Amino acid sequence: MLALAVIPGILLLIIVWKFDSVEKEPPQLLFKLFAFGALTVVSAILLRIGGLRVFRSLFDNTSSLWFMLLDCFLLTALVQEGGKLLVLKLITWKNKEFNYTFDAVVYSVCVSLGFAILLNILYCIKFGMNGTLIRALFSVPGHAMNAVFMGYFYGLARYAKGAGDEKAERTHMLEALIVPLVMHGFFDLCTSADRPVFYILFVIYEIIIIASAVKQFLKLSKNDTVIPGMEYTLSDAWDNEEVAK
Repeated sequence: MLALAVIPGILLLIIVWKFDSVEKEPPQLLFKLFAFGALTVVSAILLRIGGLRVFRSLFDNTSSLWFMLLDCFLLTALVQEGGKLLVLKLITWKNKEFNYTFDAVVYSVCVSLGFAILLNILYCIKFGMNGTLIRALFSVPGHAMNAVFMGYFYGLARYAKGAGDEKAERTHMLEALIVPLVMHGFFDLCTSADRPVFYILFVIYEIIIIASAVKQFLKLSKNDTVIPGMEYTLSDAWDNEEVAK
């Protein structure tokens, strides 16, 4: 049963790593991102528990749409995606290995799936097979798709930083938070609200977002671009390879 909690995320990690065709990222960096992404589960749980206590004291009806909106978008999506982006920036923003735009997608997926896999294990322990199966089929791929868009905008922010465009850097960094936040919040709202209209919206959303995420992922992998100012790290790497030969 624990294998079901772990294997989907690991397979997605391998797929993403395989598509990093220009220059593979160091395993130790990817493991660090994965591990710290998993640790954000702790902060996400604690912040949500504290937030729920506050909101429950403010709302008489915790099944109301307004309460669900706050829970899904603020206490869940913002806390989780914000934690992932924080880890992403702290570990990779100034890292010399971050020299291509597609690297941002690889890093983002590592952080996100570290989070998703640990959360899956906790769900497996608490809810057993049923909860784990549902998360394996929907939640784990959902975290990965959110990560693709976070990585896309995060890569644009780093590119803008290298190009000296501070306005674009700030804009893209904000997009790296807001876009996956909205995607995550809407996903949770559709799966939490026990209303037929949200089930219909969820099916439509899943079809559109899966197609968009796969298309964007393949496009980013194919059009991988070196980040301005990081060309020297590539030259150093090539020089070292020549010396080794």
